[in-house]
Amino acid sequence: MPVTTSRREQILTEAARLFARHGFHGVSIDGIGAAVGVSGPALYRHFPSKEGLLAELLVGISEHLLAAGERLATEHDDPDALLEALIAFHTDFALHRPELITVQDRDLANLPDAARRRVRGLQRAYVEIWVDALRRAGLAAGEETARVGAHAAFGLMNSTPRSTGRTQAAVAAPVLVAMTRAALHARPE
Repeated sequence: MPVTTSRREQILTEAARLFARHGFHGVSIDGIGAAVGVSGPALYRHFPSKEGLLAELLVGISEHLLAAGERLATEHDDPDALLEALIAFHTDFALHRPELITVQDRDLANLPDAARRRVRGLQRAYVEIWVDALRRAGLAAGEETARVGAHAAFGLMNSTPRSTGRTQAAVAAPVLVAMTRAALHARPE
């Protein structure tokens, strides 16, 4: 059975691809519309503005990451198993949606204030799942050390837009997983 995507999902996918390639200010509503085969103004049936489209992209992916992190935390009582699941999940996300990492890195400042605060709040909550897992696994002496470790792991996994392409995901995934695992287990001298 073929997978169908809604027009809204098509727009979000193409907007993410275009924003990643050209930057938020380098993409017009007409350009996004052309990428999905509609006129630019037709996008306003789905989104209130280009900023609204960007907000849905970044809030949506932040909600997705947090929901998955929360689900994994409830499924894995063992902190080591939870870390393995978090690493596998985040690596898979990074390898299959690198355009969202690029858009997040470059265009978060273009969000309206309320949406930017929402994204930051969701991101902080996702980080705290990692912080808790790292502390429970004995891989960090305190919260700040765990937070630094979590952000370092994200930096490694989120390097995918600059270090690999989708066609290399099968090769890149085990490398990223192993390196992230090793980095989280490293002890400062």
